[in-house]
Amino acid sequence: MHSAHPPSVTTIEVPFTPPFDWARLLSFIGGRASAGVESVEDGVYRRAIEWRGEEGVVEVMRHASRHRLIVAIDGAASRYADDIAAQLARMFDVEADARAIAGCLSRDPMLAPLVEAAPGLRVPGAWSGFELVVRTIVGQQVSVKGASTIMARIVQRAGRRIDGHADTRTAWRFPTPAELAAADLEKIGMPGKRVQAVQRFADAVATGALPIDTPGADVERIKRDLLALPGIGPWTVGYVAMRALRDRDAWPDADLVLMQAIARRDPALVKPAQQRAYTERWRPWRAYAAMHLWNEAAMKSGLARGG
Repeated sequence: MHSAHPPSVTTIEVPFTPPFDWARLLSFIGGRASAGVESVEDGVYRRAIEWRGEEGVVEVMRHASRHRLIVAIDGAASRYADDIAAQLARMFDVEADARAIAGCLSRDPMLAPLVEAAPGLRVPGAWSGFELVVRTIVGQQVSVKGASTIMARIVQRAGRRIDGHADTRTAWRFPTPAELAAADLEKIGMPGKRVQAVQRFADAVATGALPIDTPGADVERIKRDLLALPGIGPWTVGYVAMRALRDRDAWPDADLVLMQAIARRDPALVKPAQQRAYTERWRPWRAYAAMHLWNEAAMKSGLARGG
């Protein structure tokens, strides 16, 4: 497997404790990937990155036989290989204790069959919290596919094509917060209020007011400050907390797919307040409970559902 990479590539193996559902993790990320910026193909996640001013391309795949992911970094950014691998380990949720999570969630008859069907389900992260929040705002009230279309337009309008980068799947750099805050997003296919929400958020990140991608930043404060921004409600904050802030107990409040899934299992639980009370039994792993319910909905419909 290593021989496929030229000598300029730095390869790091990132161990995980099974069970680890790589296929579903990759499929979730792939279904929501930013076109031109990142891609998922044939079991490989690929993205062009910039790390402390150095550029490169990362690839992540599962080892064919051992319990580890293989992270390959090509380009000057590879001098920071350890830091980049740590960020990818976070993104792919390798440190989750799947057995402890399953042990807790399986005690609830509502989730037990779902955990049994997908024991190593992880919460998919994101390479960039900033990018994920933008996508989440863009995706409000539109389909997963519709959000991808608008994201591609944002990338081409405000991002930057990487010079001499041959692979069209990863040839674009997602706009920086400052670039996106200043971009002209007229007629991009989004309501004016949503465009404003995206640009206000980008501005808050650009000025340092909202340190969404700063390691060690105060997660509770980020959640509060996000919620205070116009156009960002509790659902968005819960979803972002799950995926970008790595809050394992986050719950995307009032998510339609989750609400329907719970009510279908227990018709007594129809009101949001009743459902919220019920989810208490899934603490401290509510983000994983959400993934299990979304996963089941996606399997039933054959579509990317949730998020």
